[in-house]
Amino acid sequence: MNVRLPAWRVPGWLLVFWWLGRGLFRLAVLAARYWWITVPGGLALWVRVEFSGLVLAGVVATVAVGCVAWWRWHPSSWLRFGWYPLVARVRALVVYRPRWASVMATCGLATVFGGDRYVPRLLRVRCDRWGDELTVRMLPGQIPDDWGQAAERLAYAFRLPTGQARSTDRPDRVVVRLMRRDPLAGIVAPLPAGNVPDLDGLPLGFREDGQAYRLRLAGSHVLIAGATGAGKGSVLWSLIRSLAGGIRSGLVEVWAFDPKGGMELAAGVPLFARFSYDDPDGMAGVLDEAVKRMRLRAARLRGVTRQHVPTVEEPLLVLVVDELAALTAYITDRKVRDRIKEALGLLLSQGRAVGVHVVAALQDPRKDVLPFRDLFPTRIGLRLTEPEQVDMVLGDAARDRGALCDRIPESTPGVGFVVLDGVREPVRVRFAYLTDDDIRELGRDYRRLCDTDDEGMTR
Repeated sequence: MNVRLPAWRVPGWLLVFWWLGRGLFRLAVLAARYWWITVPGGLALWVRVEFSGLVLAGVVATVAVGCVAWWRWHPSSWLRFGWYPLVARVRALVVYRPRWASVMATCGLATVFGGDRYVPRLLRVRCDRWGDELTVRMLPGQIPDDWGQAAERLAYAFRLPTGQARSTDRPDRVVVRLMRRDPLAGIVAPLPAGNVPDLDGLPLGFREDGQAYRLRLAGSHVLIAGATGAGKGSVLWSLIRSLAGGIRSGLVEVWAFDPKGGMELAAGVPLFARFSYDDPDGMAGVLDEAVKRMRLRAARLRGVTRQHVPTVEEPLLVLVVDELAALTAYITDRKVRDRIKEALGLLLSQGRAVGVHVVAALQDPRKDVLPFRDLFPTRIGLRLTEPEQVDMVLGDAARDRGALCDRIPESTPGVGFVVLDGVREPVRVRFAYLTDDDIRELGRDYRRLCDTDDEGMTR
């Protein structure tokens, strides 16, 4: 049976009208999309035709003088509302949109179904001093973790050094942050120490977006991991400096443990209520005393409140351990090691509500070295030696979400990624650096008012 489709003869003039209509529609869409080009261009053409080229030059000069005056009068608003939006539109037109489809295909973010190719849609580009933020509508079946794994490839595809992806309030969108320059390349000077520490936001350094990074110590324990020379001391001393006002007034007590013989923390002895070092049995005894104080405080607060509020009579107790692995894995005396592990486990599991917090630093993040890492809600990963160590410290898939701790160069100590329980995306931070003179000055200015010799404290 021979079945043939009917042939329709279309006049040539009708095809011409169809092509013209389709072309005009596309021009209208482009004109509306790129209104920031078409509107000024149309106005300039109208001024040139209605008046003269001299009038057009005067208008352009007036606009230029107004922009310069705006920049000189209020630079921050000019950059935010004038310059960076223009840069974002130009970069979207010149850098991202022409290569978007090909980059999506080569990075594995585009797909083919039924013979048709589907590409994620680039919705918006925003620029600032340091980089670009691309808001993208994901394809069905994609999640932000897919873009986090491809963020580094996207950055290299657009000739930029680093990239990171994060989720948004809308489940079908993701924001890709591509950096042009590193805002954390310079050393951060010590931040001012307030008279009353804000336990909900202790200033420790600066984030990648230029804003101050504030650590929430209330209701949290902090784990710091990094290789030798990664800047663990910067984190510890920045934290102690932010607590200095409370130390001087008696609202905060810091018990310091330095198993490396006191080399790191000895300069801050005037700030510490207890300073234990070198003797494993003595450090175990101080930890047992902290457990005892925690239990007594819990008994007093039971039925009264569910969250401790620091006072001079009941100060916040912060235990700072410089090298945790030396207490949990490297002690040869098994009984002492088990005592320390038991005390730390009790403090980490029961201490937050009664105002007993543990801030621990270590170099080796293996599971046998730190068996209770999941009890630290706040984790800070500085420069690490292996990619596998990133997930050991910060949690599963943290590296895929942008925490490239193994890529941090040795020339930037104090740079790291912070991960909080319940927050998917890591935050890149550079912590303030305190010199030996800064630490000694801190000890002189903020030494404890009730400074007395206690057992386990070396003056």
